[in-house]
Amino acid sequence: MSNPPCDARLHDAARAVSELLVARGLMLVTAESCTGGWIAKTLTDLPGSSAWFEAGVVAYSYEAKEALLGVNPHTLERAGAVSEETVIEMVSGALARFGAGVAVAVTGIAGPGGGTPGKPVGSVWISWKRRGGYAQAQLFHFAGDREAVRRQTVAEALCGIRKILT
Repeated sequence: MSNPPCDARLHDAARAVSELLVARGLMLVTAESCTGGWIAKTLTDLPGSSAWFEAGVVAYSYEAKEALLGVNPHTLERAGAVSEETVIEMVSGALARFGAGVAVAVTGIAGPGGGTPGKPVGSVWISWKRRGGYAQAQLFHFAGDREAVRRQTVAEALCGIRKILT
């Protein structure tokens, strides 16, 4: 049996997230940089998502991360946008600004340019947090072109939401 197309897997992952959010009576907020809103789109493709999806923020620039998510400019100067410190401030800021009970944040280098020896293309930080809890963050190194890196980021973000809800 062959694997289902990637979109079907993302759809299935989004459905599993939605069922967990509904069962727990929680709303979700996303804070996205390198995915450009793809996580929010995947989730809101599901009918009835307004029952469990509160908001999605796409914050690409330093200024947007500061203004929309409360990321400290000193964090960005010191650690850069693609860092554990920044993604934790993004996820915490998303929860602070919205009434959701759970949040996910992503920041990374999708390529094809922008990579450095210390942060190569495909480097992506993802963070998850439940209201009142501690942020969890993980660094991923995805392979492939820009779309592949972004698709893998969405898949891992959804998988992580499921993990913190179970």
